Amino acid sequence: MAMARASSGLQYPERFYAAATYVGFDGSTSPTKAITSKFPKSTALLLYSLYQQATTGPCNIPEPSTWKIVEHSKWASWSQLRKMSSTEAMRLFVKILEEEDPGWYSRASNFVVEPVIDVQMNHNSKVEPVVENGNSYPETKTISSENGNQVGTQDKDVVVEGFGSVGVYDQWIAPPISGQRPKARYEHGAAVVQDKMYIYGGNHNGRYLNDLHVLDLKSWSWSKIEANAGTETTDALSPVTLTPCAGHSLIPWENKLLSIAGHTKDPSESIQVKVFEVPTATWSTLKTYGKAPVSRGGQSVTLVGTSLVIFGGQDANRTLLNDLHILDLETMTWDEIDAVGVPPSPRSDHAAAVHAERYLLIFGGGSHATCYNDLHVLDLQAMEWSRPTQLGEIPTPRAGHAGVTVEENWFIVGGGDNKSGVSETVVLNMSTLAWSVVTSVQGRVPVASEGLSVAVSSYNGEDVLVSFGGYNGRYNNEVYVLKPSHKSTLQSKIIETPVPDGVSAVHNATNATRDVESEFETGHEGKIREIVMDNVDPESIKSKGDLVSTLKAEKEELESSLGKEKIQNLQLKQELADAEARSSDLYKELQSVRGQLAAEQSRCFKLEVKVAELGQKLQAIGTLQKELELLQRQKAASEQAALNAKQRQSSGGVWGWLAGSPSDQNDDA
Repeated sequence: MAMARASSGLQYPERFYAAATYVGFDGSTSPTKAITSKFPKSTALLLYSLYQQATTGPCNIPEPSTWKIVEHSKWASWSQLRKMSSTEAMRLFVKILEEEDPGWYSRASNFVVEPVIDVQMNHNSKVEPVVENGNSYPETKTISSENGNQVGTQDKDVVVEGFGSVGVYDQWIAPPISGQRPKARYEHGAAVVQDKMYIYGGNHNGRYLNDLHVLDLKSWSWSKIEANAGTETTDALSPVTLTPCAGHSLIPWENKLLSIAGHTKDPSESIQVKVFEVPTATWSTLKTYGKAPVSRGGQSVTLVGTSLVIFGGQDANRTLLNDLHILDLETMTWDEIDAVGVPPSPRSDHAAAVHAERYLLIFGGGSHATCYNDLHVLDLQAMEWSRPTQLGEIPTPRAGHAGVTVEENWFIVGGGDNKSGVSETVVLNMSTLAWSVVTSVQGRVPVASEGLSVAVSSYNGEDVLVSFGGYNGRYNNEVYVLKPSHKSTLQSKIIETPVPDGVSAVHNATNATRDVESEFETGHEGKIREIVMDNVDPESIKSKGDLVSTLKAEKEELESSLGKEKIQNLQLKQELADAEARSSDLYKELQSVRGQLAAEQSRCFKLEVKVAELGQKLQAIGTLQKELELLQRQKAASEQAALNAKQRQSSGGVWGWLAGSPSDQNDDA
C-alpha cells in the first residue's frame, strides 16, 4: 500500500480560510475597514455575516442600540442567517467572493500555504463523506469559473478522491496531488516518459519561464528538476543556456525530451531544438543540418516514425505561417516540403496528430482575428493536402486547444474562441472522421482553458488523459484526469478484419454525392479522397459481402438504439437546461432581494436617525413655546398693572379738583 502526501488543492474549510484571509479577516483589529475598502457596503456586510456564521455559529448576541448604525447593521445581517450550517456559510462566502473578485485565488495563492493530508494511493482508497443537514456525500471541490471576466462561477463541483478508486469514465476529475506544484502557466510543453509527466517553460503573467517539473503519475507527486547544461560536446550535442520560452513543443523521443521552437524574449533567426537527457538531467542543443525553419511559436510538431513534422505557427514579427518542414532524427537534417493541394490557411495554436503512420491531421487554430474548426489531412507518402468532410458533431472554432491520440481516437481538449473557453472535450475517430462529444464541463475550470497541455499515460492498466495548466482569465497549475471510454466500435470491427495494407479511408461515403456536388459547384479548396484498394483477393470480397450484410444489420439496430438514446439525451439536456435556468433565476432573485434588504435596512436606520433628531427639535420647540407663554403672561400682567396704575392716577385727580387740593390753595395764595 503506497502512501503519498497529497495537497487538498485547498478544499473546505481551508479554501474558506484562505478566502477569509484574502478578504481581510486575518486577525486584524478592524476587518470591517479592510473589506469595505475592497467591496460595496452591502457585499461587505454579507461577507461579514457569513464569516461570523461559519466561524462562530448563529447570532446569539443582544441587539445593539439603533443609534449604533454600523453595529446594528452587522447584527441584523448576521441574525438573518438564522440556523444556516457552518459549511453552507463557508461555501456561500467563497462563492460571493468569486463573483465579486474572480481572480482572488490566483492572487491569494502567492501567500496561502495549502494544507497537506495523507492519502492512500491504492485501488480501495475512499473519501470520507461530509455530513450536512443529515445528508452524507463525498467532499467536493468547487471549481472557480475564472475565465476572464466571468463573474464566472466556479460552482460546478468536481469530485476529488483517490484516483485509483474512481470508476467513472469520460469525466474530468482532480486527483489528490502532493509536492510543490509548478507556478501557474500556459503555452508550456508537456510530455510523458516512463509514467512521469514533464512540464517545461510556459508563460505566466507575460513572463516566459524555463523551469522543469515532473509529476509522478503513480504517486501523483510533483517535484522540480534542477537541470544542468551539457558539459560534454559531441557532433550532435552542445551545451546550452536555457532561455525562457513559451509556445514551444515538447516531444518524447527514446529516453529524451525534445523542446522545439517557441517564443523567446530575444528570438533567434531559426528554430532551435533542445534535448533533455532524462537519466542525467542534462540539457543540450541539438546540432542540425540543412536550412532550419524560421523561429516561431504556436506551431504543431508531430513525431512520425523517426521524423518530426512541423507545421505553421507565428514568427517573431507576429506573421502567421503555414509552411511545412520535416526534421529527420536519424540524419538530423531539415527538409522543407512543398506539398501539392491546398494547405491549411496560415495559423497558430492548432492541433496535429498522425494516423496509421501516414496521415497528418490538422485541426483548428487561429489567426489574429479568427478561429477555425476546419480539418485538413496531409498524405505523408504522396505529400498531398486534402480537406475531407467531417462527420458527426463538428466542434466549434477554437485555438489554443490540446490534442492527444489513443489508438484511432483523437481527443481535443480546451481552447478558446477569443470570447470564452471551450467547455467540451471532443473526440475524432480518425478512421471515419466522425466527431463526438466526450464530456462537457461547467463553469470556468482549467480544462476549458487556452494553452493547456494534455498527455496520455496508463494507470492501473487503463489509458488516462492528464491535463495541466492553461489560461481562462487566470493562470492555472491544476491537474485533471479523464479515463476515456471511447474504444473502436463498429468501424474498428471492420478494420480488424483482414483488409490489405493498401486500404485507406480518409472520407466516409455518407452523403458523398452531395458533398462532391457542393465541392465542384463552389470550387471549394481540397478534394474528396476515395477508398484505394490494392491487391484485393476476389475470394475475400465474397466473404466480406456476408460480413458487410451482418454489419449493416447491426448498424441499423445500433442506429435505432442510438436514435432513442439521442431523443432521451435531448430531453434530459432540456430538463437540465430548464433546471439550471430556474436555479440561475432564483439565485439572481435571491441576490436582488438581499441587495434590496440591505438597502432598505440602511434607509431605515437613516430614517430612524432623522426621526430622533426631529424628536429632539420638537422637544426643544415645546420648551421654547412654554417659555414664550410664560413671557406672554408676564407681559400681560405687566400691562394690566400699568393700566390699573394709570386709571388710579386719573381718578385721584378728578376728586382732588372737586374737593380742592393743596396745590390749588398754594396757587391761590
